[in-house]
Amino acid sequence: MTGADPYPVWIDGALVPDGDATVRAADHGLLLGDGAFETLVAVDGRPVLWERHLRRLRHGLGVLGIDAGLDDDELRSAVVATVAGRHGRARVRLTVTAGPGPLGPVRGGPATVIVMADALGPPPASVRLVTVPWVRNERSPVAGVKTTSYAEGVALLAHARRHGADEVLLCDSRGRVSEGATANLVVGTGGVGLTPDVGAGCLPGVVRQVLLDVGVVAEADLPLAAAVSADELLLTSSTRGVVAVSHLDGRPLPVVDGPLARRAREAFAAEEAADLSR
Repeated sequence: MTGADPYPVWIDGALVPDGDATVRAADHGLLLGDGAFETLVAVDGRPVLWERHLRRLRHGLGVLGIDAGLDDDELRSAVVATVAGRHGRARVRLTVTAGPGPLGPVRGGPATVIVMADALGPPPASVRLVTVPWVRNERSPVAGVKTTSYAEGVALLAHARRHGADEVLLCDSRGRVSEGATANLVVGTGGVGLTPDVGAGCLPGVVRQVLLDVGVVAEADLPLAAAVSADELLLTSSTRGVVAVSHLDGRPLPVVDGPLARRAREAFAAEEAADLSR
């Protein structure tokens, strides 16, 4: 296989060509966005930081009340089968929906499990952020869960592009900094990195947690003013790692890809390498 070949799709126990993968029209992932997913990286056919992603997926499914119908080893085997024999970095999406059911919000089941992948290019050198008039609802019953109900994220990123930016900066309903549409946020002042607590409705991101575990960042309640006056801003996500923010609402940041960004990137790269060596 070459890197240009489409990855196969693993769906409900079968590995099929990309063009042959289908779901039922009545699947609640399609009808209602009722499901959870993880996006992770695979390197040379090996999923990176799998245990962390698995824990978050299991937590999200527990909140939603969805039984994937597969144990941990079976889920990992599905991911490995999808990227087997491939070289380089791949983005892998593992999706679990509530499965087919009635047209209304009453579940049927069993769950649908899908694994897809594509080649992953290098992350951008930096990104631009824009604040938005909407909030992340920290009081939602699915706050902090990576659900397949992603229309809000699509709309937010479309807004960012219309305003010459790559991502948004969301606050919660109390005006505290929460996250981006698809990434966590780190606010740096004087070389100290702070990231919003999950009480602000942000996703408990895998890269975010690595940086917390190694002490590069700490959790804090952050008013929007803290981000506006920051020396450095960083975005973190599994597919991008650590990326510096160059502009907020069109204003250049004082420091772009500075000492905090370098420490965070080095710490995450070390954790990735250690995980792959296990």
